[in-house]
Amino acid sequence: MNLGYQDTGRILTPALLLDVGALEHNLDVTLQHLGGNPERWRPHVKTAKLLSTMQRMVERGIFNFKCATTLELATVCAAGARDVLVAFPAIGARAHRVRQIAAEHPGVTVSVLVENEDQLPAIQGSALSAFVDINPGMDRTGLDPAGSEGIARLLAAMRSRGIQFRGLHYYDGHHRQPDLQQRQAAAFAGYDQLMRLVDRYRPEEVVTSGTPAMPCALAYPAFSNAQFKHRVSAGTVVYNDLTSLLQLSEWDYQPAVMVLASVISHPVADGITCDAGHKTVSADAGDPCCVAWNHRGLQALHPSEEHLPLRVPAFTAAPALGDLLYLVPKHVCPTVNNFDHVVLVNDNRILGVERVTARGREAPLI
Repeated sequence: MNLGYQDTGRILTPALLLDVGALEHNLDVTLQHLGGNPERWRPHVKTAKLLSTMQRMVERGIFNFKCATTLELATVCAAGARDVLVAFPAIGARAHRVRQIAAEHPGVTVSVLVENEDQLPAIQGSALSAFVDINPGMDRTGLDPAGSEGIARLLAAMRSRGIQFRGLHYYDGHHRQPDLQQRQAAAFAGYDQLMRLVDRYRPEEVVTSGTPAMPCALAYPAFSNAQFKHRVSAGTVVYNDLTSLLQLSEWDYQPAVMVLASVISHPVADGITCDAGHKTVSADAGDPCCVAWNHRGLQALHPSEEHLPLRVPAFTAAPALGDLLYLVPKHVCPTVNNFDHVVLVNDNRILGVERVTARGREAPLI
């Protein structure tokens, strides 16, 4: 991201910036690592959030997506998606709303995750299909991959209700070892177990891997040139953050999203404060929650709601009051979700302001 944009004095901070050139670069890099085949990517749009970002992805031939919320589902369908997996259990009013959105977009194949027969009545008789959710060891959702009889019973119940079995969903987001070889060894062990299910149940598609495990999945021999469709679901890579830039350090990604903040105080000799607390830059990934890209020597401390203190190391010049900091978050996905609007920039120019289309959630009553 170029840090010399014109007219930044017009921007009310804190503000979310999206560098369109860096976004397009990241999309191109990802497709390059996928062998130029957009069919191998089912990106999760929890990061993208913007209708325009999803439209740029569609323009590159990316038509298969993954999402978590109904607002994300409605947005990505409007962007031109052809196939969307709602990677979240669909129960109660959520299932009803997913069915409504699918009916509003008959040209889009919409699927949901299932792991229990009790989830099936809510989608029976609709256009929705289903992926069986497999627990990779995160113990968050999904069926035990070693309990194949439970999977067999679920598939039999789906067939009896006329629900199409689309494939297996296996989100191995817990493989985050800094050393790629260790991460790959752990991921491969899980994929070996997953392949036993693939050999038994012959799914049409297998979805794996968020951002940290993506290089592992692309290196796994059985996923290449397979009889089934294998897709990775990395989403962070469209914008990137401190974590993904470290995890995929050899992939030439760029930070496409930054938070523009202003220095508002110089309360102590070795410290400054800017207007980007945890309601701005997400603190869920721990301290430091971000890095000032134009002042790398500063050390971000723990934020409060609206304030982010930064330590100024010895022999480092402190930014003056009113100076701007370009903050790259440690976790970009919830940071994007903190903002109603984003400032689009490119080549030293401010292009305009857009609403963060899929931020938050839909109204709670349907």
